[in-house]
Amino acid sequence: MSPLLLDTHAVIWLFEDMPLAPKTISAIEAAYRDNTPLLVSPITAWEIGLLVSHNRISLSATPHRWFARILATPGMQLAQMSPDILIASSFLPGKPPRDPADRILLATARDLGATLVTRDRAILAYGESGQVSTLAC
Repeated sequence: MSPLLLDTHAVIWLFEDMPLAPKTISAIEAAYRDNTPLLVSPITAWEIGLLVSHNRISLSATPHRWFARILATPGMQLAQMSPDILIASSFLPGKPPRDPADRILLATARDLGATLVTRDRAILAYGESGQVSTLAC
């Protein structure tokens, strides 16, 4: 099984006990069972900070503590955000989404051979084009 990279919404829904698709729950359970990493990108920390600062979401803790809890969860790992990944996000093949954070997540998933777990329609459409593995949550 390939690693699962959780997009920002997937992380929020998972850790705030919001409903996820049955296929996603099965994939996450299988990852835990098989010791397959669940990955979260540093760009997710940035997006969470923006969402909270613009009052678009409220969390059960401050963004700093909330993200630290995510990383302290067994099986959860921080994905690398190397200069190579950041540069690759500017040169994604096909017709990737325009959102820079989405592009970084896509480049990260491609670099790590991970499946990107998301509800973002543009990311899912990009996955359908065969450029990256995606899983709708």
